[in-house]
Amino acid sequence: MIMLKHLLQRTLIAMTASLALTGAALAQQYPSKPVTLLVPYPAGGLSDLIARTVNPVLAKQLGQPVIVENLGGGSGSVAAQRALNAPADGHIIFQGSPNELILAPLANSAIKFKSEEFRLVQMIATAQIAFLARKDLPVNDVDGFLEYAQKMAKEGKPITFASVGPGSFYHLLGEHMSKLTHIPMLHVPYKGAAPAEQDLMGSQVDIFLAPYGKKYDSMHKQGKLKILAMLNSERLDGVKDYPAISESKGLKNFTFNIWTGYFVKKDTPEPIVNALHKAITETLTDPAVRGKLEDNSQLLPKPLPLAAVGKAYADGIGQFRAIAKSINLQPE
Repeated sequence: MIMLKHLLQRTLIAMTASLALTGAALAQQYPSKPVTLLVPYPAGGLSDLIARTVNPVLAKQLGQPVIVENLGGGSGSVAAQRALNAPADGHIIFQGSPNELILAPLANSAIKFKSEEFRLVQMIATAQIAFLARKDLPVNDVDGFLEYAQKMAKEGKPITFASVGPGSFYHLLGEHMSKLTHIPMLHVPYKGAAPAEQDLMGSQVDIFLAPYGKKYDSMHKQGKLKILAMLNSERLDGVKDYPAISESKGLKNFTFNIWTGYFVKKDTPEPIVNALHKAITETLTDPAVRGKLEDNSQLLPKPLPLAAVGKAYADGIGQFRAIAKSINLQPE
C-alpha cells in the first residue's frame, strides 16, 4: 500500500511537470502563424477604425501579422459564431462588446451560442454614444425632437431609428427611449454602423443612437447630419460643443456608453490567453494607439489584470441581461 501511494505521488508530480512544460511550450510557440482580428461589422465604422488602429502594433507585440477581417450580419453573431467554430488556439481574436455577445443571443432565437462560451482577454476602450439625426429633421435639440416625435406618432407616422441589428445595444436604446417617453418609434435594423449612417445622411431614417467617432463631428459641421446630444452625464473633453443628454428635460437620465474588448474561445489554453493578454496590454500603452483612439473620442481605461477582466465580463453579462429584461426584449 505504501509503495502504491509513493507511485501515485510520483505519477502526479510527473503529470504536473509535464503539463507545466506543455503550457510553457504553448506560450513560446504562440502565435505560430498570422492572427486574424475578426470585426463583426462592415468596414468604415468605428469598430473597423479601432481594429485598424490596434492591429499594426499588436502584430509587433505578437511577432506575427494581425489581419483585420470584417464579417457583418446578425447583430455581430455571424462573426462571433465563426470565432467559436475555429480552433481554440488564439489565432482568431474576436473584437466584440456586450452588444454582440450578450444582447444578440437574447434577441434572436436563431443564435445558439452563449455569452459564457467566450473569454474576455482585455478591454480596449469605451465608446461614447451620440444622438444623431438626419440633416433635414426639423429639430435642433433633444427636447425639440421629443415634441416632434410625439406629433408624428399622433399623425400615424412614427419616427424611425436605426440600429446595427435586432437585439443590438442600439436597438435596445431606441426601444428604451420609446418606453420612457411613451412615444411609439419604428426600428430599422442594419448590418453595421456604416450602412446605417449612409441612410441617415440620405434621410432614409430619422435618428441613430451610435457609438461616437470623430467623423461625426465633421459630418455635423458639413451639414450632412445633426448631433443633438451625447448620452453623457456631463460635457466631456473633445465633445464639449455638443450638449450632454443630462441637459435635456425629457431624457436627462438617459446616459449610456459601451465598451469594446478582445475575446477568445473560453477553452483557449491558459498560456496562450496570458501571452495574448500581455501583448494587448502592451499595445494599449503605445502612444500612437492611445492618441488615435482618444482622437476618436474613445475613453481609455487603465488596462486590467486578467482576473479583473474576467470579473468585468461576468458583471457585464448580468447588467446587460437586466437591461434586456427591463424592456421585455423578446427573441425574434
